[in-house]
Amino acid sequence: MGKRVFNFYAGPATLPYEVIKEASENVLDFMDLGLSIIEISHRSKEFDDVIKKAASDMKDLLNLGDEYSVLFLQGGASLQFAMIPMNFLGEGETADYIDTGRWSSKAIKEAKLFGNVNVVASSSDKNYTYIPDVKTLKFTDGASYVHITSNNTIYGTQFHQFPDTGNIPLVVDMSSDFMCRELDMNRFSLVYAGAQKNVGPAGVTVVIIKRDMLERIKREVPIILKYETHVEKDSLYNTPSVFGVYVIGLVMKWLKKIGGLKEIERINREKAKLLYDAIDDMSDFYRAVVDKDSRSIMNVTFRIVKEELEAKFVEEAKKNGMVGLKGHRSVGGLRASIYNAMSLEGVKTLVEFMKDFARRNG
Repeated sequence: MGKRVFNFYAGPATLPYEVIKEASENVLDFMDLGLSIIEISHRSKEFDDVIKKAASDMKDLLNLGDEYSVLFLQGGASLQFAMIPMNFLGEGETADYIDTGRWSSKAIKEAKLFGNVNVVASSSDKNYTYIPDVKTLKFTDGASYVHITSNNTIYGTQFHQFPDTGNIPLVVDMSSDFMCRELDMNRFSLVYAGAQKNVGPAGVTVVIIKRDMLERIKREVPIILKYETHVEKDSLYNTPSVFGVYVIGLVMKWLKKIGGLKEIERINREKAKLLYDAIDDMSDFYRAVVDKDSRSIMNVTFRIVKEELEAKFVEEAKKNGMVGLKGHRSVGGLRASIYNAMSLEGVKTLVEFMKDFARRNG
């Protein structure tokens, strides 16, 4: 195999190399069964052990009790945008949403198909470059739920505090910062995340749901779109992404091995500080996009003061073994996604390249 590059793409994202190595071996032969992991039946005892272990390890890492179920679904976060109001937003009822970017806006659009939506705060006035102050928010009395997007991949913002919603269920799209830090998960009633950022390959959506949410289902919902269906069937109502769930299980094992969420948060904060410090220290050449108190530790967005140099930056970085640094097409600029599996070495390599690029083009 040739030399691996540093993958700064926003997703599908980099995975721990030892996970890829173990998975590749089991693509040929899983557990000496004479079958590949991608051929094995989802009804087999061997896969039943895989999916149960992946869910159990995830609950252990997140410190979740029996009142929560871990589901491995499909359809991405985009399907969850619709499933949540379909299940929990009754006719004539209201759900509160905080709009912090493209994905929360899409979630709002879907929710409006099922009931009333109250956008309690939005950062659209400044092109989503900050997170609204959660301490000042006023929620709808009797709201069905409050929905937020904890990390905004495109814009590079992240909630560092979560709103106090009282008795209203708090629903969180954690697609791009799931399991990147220690959180009190018990304050959330439902969390969902596309696996392809931090915990596995594309094709699996992790849903963590508090069981009492099942009592809040408001209408008749197609069987496959009911959370109750997937809780009762342990994510096996239909054929799951067998390989994807298997890889998630390997990532959970890797996270436990390195010290859990406490250790991965320490590493993630060190990586983010290194990169943001470099941007701020070279502010005559690079420009941070996001307000300091809203900066994501997963997706670092920035511009070059002379914006015409950005295409050159991306191309030269690629030649130097760093890919995926072009910003999202809707906002332009540059973006380094430094998810859990991005090594400190990768960030240091990027910072040294940034310094050299600035010296040569300043």
